Amino acid sequence: MPDLISLISNLNLPSNILFDIAIIIIVATLFAYLAKFFKQPLILAYILTGLIIGPFYLGLIKDLDVIRALAEIGVAFLLFVVGLELNFKKIKEVGFVVSFSGIIKIVILSGLGYFIALLFCFVKLEAFYLASILAFSSTAIVIQLLSNKREIDTLHGKILIGILILEDIIAILLLAILSTETFNSIILVNSLLKGIILLIFSIIISTFILPSLFAFAAKSQELLFLSAVATVFFFSFTSYFIGFSIVIGAFIAGVTLANLPYNLDIIGEVKPLRDFFMTIFFVSLGMQLSFTNFNSILIPLIIFLALILIVKPIIITSLVSLSGYKKRTSFLSGIYLAQISEFSLILISQAFILGHVSQELFSLTVLIAIITMIISSYYIQFSNRIYNTFSGILGIFDKLPTHREELEYSPEIKNPIILIGGHRTGRIIIDTLKKLKTNLLVIDYHPDIIRILMNQKVPCIYGDATNLEIRERIDFKNAKMIISTVNDKETNLNIIKYAKKINPKITIFVSTIHMHEAKEFYKNKADYVILPHILTGERISHILESLIKKKSTVKDIRRSHLEQLNLFSKRFFQLTK
Repeated sequence: MPDLISLISNLNLPSNILFDIAIIIIVATLFAYLAKFFKQPLILAYILTGLIIGPFYLGLIKDLDVIRALAEIGVAFLLFVVGLELNFKKIKEVGFVVSFSGIIKIVILSGLGYFIALLFCFVKLEAFYLASILAFSSTAIVIQLLSNKREIDTLHGKILIGILILEDIIAILLLAILSTETFNSIILVNSLLKGIILLIFSIIISTFILPSLFAFAAKSQELLFLSAVATVFFFSFTSYFIGFSIVIGAFIAGVTLANLPYNLDIIGEVKPLRDFFMTIFFVSLGMQLSFTNFNSILIPLIIFLALILIVKPIIITSLVSLSGYKKRTSFLSGIYLAQISEFSLILISQAFILGHVSQELFSLTVLIAIITMIISSYYIQFSNRIYNTFSGILGIFDKLPTHREELEYSPEIKNPIILIGGHRTGRIIIDTLKKLKTNLLVIDYHPDIIRILMNQKVPCIYGDATNLEIRERIDFKNAKMIISTVNDKETNLNIIKYAKKINPKITIFVSTIHMHEAKEFYKNKADYVILPHILTGERISHILESLIKKKSTVKDIRRSHLEQLNLFSKRFFQLTK
């Protein structure tokens, strides 16, 4: 194996930017397949790619300066999309907990990080960088895993998104302040004034010029894409001209276009370009990794990992609980943020290029990122199991008031039909069961749905049906039926096994979109599995049969369908207003 490595590293490969990019993309793709197979973040695959093909191992990439320039373009497009996606309406409901928990968490973690860094003899500037880096969590990883688990609209999902938006804004401000080679109080004031001028300039352009330009450009997808990219480079050039990094200008460009009605279209057009350049950015980080002084950073690495993986979740859990939320919401808010951010990597990369930090601190930061991203992904994947394990210890938070999470209407109900999931399919089932005057209890972790049901006096509880506290409050033993509209295999299997154990005679309906999961549910004694595509086909067959046999007309079916659509539109408006 060493001979093979030596052979590859001694190959006389052409020094060509296209050839370098080809190597990066091919090797990164191979490692990305491995990362996906082992359910790891793709960022780790890219960093590993850089480590292997970089100068400290195989040395396949010769021109690191060009790669770094391309990587900076990747960061610019990342911040452009972050600016485009800024939506403060999403965090309106949880504004207090976001500002209270987010700011105090950043102050506490930064303070601890700075103090520990000084203990390990890092100079003050490096300690400041390290303190800043440890305070932020990964927007990309948390949002992706929240989306995969369909938890974006839960209370802890909204809290997490709010805290991450706050962190992103602070990270951008830090990038602006630290983007100069030297800085003092005079330079900081000067940077602030330049930032204000750039913001005023962007407001003028976004008010008087961009709306009409993009209204015309939106008629063509190609022109819309080109206009968006041109805006990024225009603001990046302006930012560079006044002494800021180009990435700050890209973020301002994103914020400038965020209020346009075409922002989602622009995001869709630009994301592939962003992903391409961001791959190069993370590969470039791996290229700069060095383990020549690994022993000197081993103890700091262990201490900082403990700070991120243990202390950070405890701090966030405590702060969210103090804000008036129940222990489960608080715990999940804490455990999801147990990693450092891609912004931390951007910050340390900029600092390393400017000569503000040593190779030792750069390698330490990247290692912290790799390890915390891996472990936190498992934290999130098994969050319910971890919560149930520590639920007893978390009982100390039960003594705190939970006035911000009084989300239930639960009068005493005998022999209930339990509906898990009250949105879309669940809403139709609720209407049917109300007409039949059954004893209904709805469980849902979408707070807006629960509020609507509370207003309608429909018995309901906010939460996850796999949560121990929720289960203890529900009379599964005497329940007539359970209907789950949640398309989650683990949740449904959990419900089937738990309910059948307590009440073998209970009737259980569960949902899935996969045939193999349906068969597994039946093996575990589900009474009926809802497969939407099969039910849709059956429904269309009934409509066709009714038309062919002339039991109804197209106009009758159309009128009935329009009435249903109007009803659902009103309910959707209630959820989104």
